[in-house]
Order: sequence, then C-alpha cells, then structure tokens
Amino acid sequence: MGAFRITGDAGADELLNTDGTALLIGMLLDQQVPMEWAFRGPHTLAGRLGGLSATRIAAMGKDEFVAICCEKPAIHRFPAAMGRRIHALCWILAADYGGDGAAVWEDVDSAVELERRLSGLPGFGPEKTMIFVAILAKRFGVRPDGWEEIAGPFADAEPRSAADVDGEEALERVRAWKSSRRKSGLSKQD
Repeated sequence: MGAFRITGDAGADELLNTDGTALLIGMLLDQQVPMEWAFRGPHTLAGRLGGLSATRIAAMGKDEFVAICCEKPAIHRFPAAMGRRIHALCWILAADYGGDGAAVWEDVDSAVELERRLSGLPGFGPEKTMIFVAILAKRFGVRPDGWEEIAGPFADAEPRSAADVDGEEALERVRAWKSSRRKSGLSKQD
C-alpha cells in the first residue's frame, strides 16, 4: 500500500495505492492535463469496465477500448491517443508481466533494471521514467539500489512532480513550484 494521495477522490487514490496497473496508467496519462485528472483516469476506466485488468484490456479490440476512453467525460484531453497507449501498455503487461503492473518493479534488484523495464513501456520517456522511479521510492518505499541516480532531480526534496504529492497541500506546493519555474524559464529538472 502506498502513500500517494493526488486525485482528491478516496476511491481513486486507493486504486492507485493498491493496483500497479492503475498506477502505471495514471502516470501514462500524466501529460497535458492536471495531475489529479490524469491519475483519476484509472478509476474512471475501472468503473466503465467493471474493474481494471491489463489482461482484459489487452484482449479487447483497440477501437473498442478507445471508444470507452472517449466516453464523456473523457479520460484525457486526448482520449483516443491515450487510449491507444493504454491498450499498448496493457498488452505488454499481459504478455511480459502476467497482467500485473506491479510486476514491473516488484522483483528488481537495481534501479538500472527498473529504468530499463519502465523505458520499454509505451509513453514512458526519460523524464516520465525518472518521475515514476521517484514515485515508487517516495510514495511506495520501492528503493532499488541506485534509485536516486535514476530519478535524478526528482529524488530531491523540491516539490517538483507527482512524486512529491501525498495530499491536497502537497499538490498545491507542486503547482506553485512548477508555476514559479515556468515564469523563470526553467524546467522541472532545473
């Protein structure tokens, strides 16, 4: 069980804290929308599907799944594109991790291996991978050897990303920090 409170919805947060697939999908959706909206997406999908199963999603036709993502309210600002990515993510989880998102990190001995696994997932580029490693370390106690190096600046105490959110006050601190960085022309990594 994690200590990740980001959506403002107890049920959505509980799903993120107890289901690795939900956590990966939430992180996948965390771009170009508010963080709480992105991380609420897995709970929305679970409600529409009667549960959240990577194996079930992978077995669905891509167009059928995308249509579910596009239902109002849509799970993302770009629901069709993100629906295709989620479908691809679930296909990999089903094929390589027994349909269990948490299997991506549960047996890793090193952060280098964790980085390799995450980087192989759709939508997980370098920064998203760094932030996810920091989420696992800071909110779930998953700290394989070398995690700080892989997480880079997201390993520090600055409130710079979703990894630093454990409630509404922390979410507002992250927003304020990001806003001040943007005004200064700096990125989350600076």
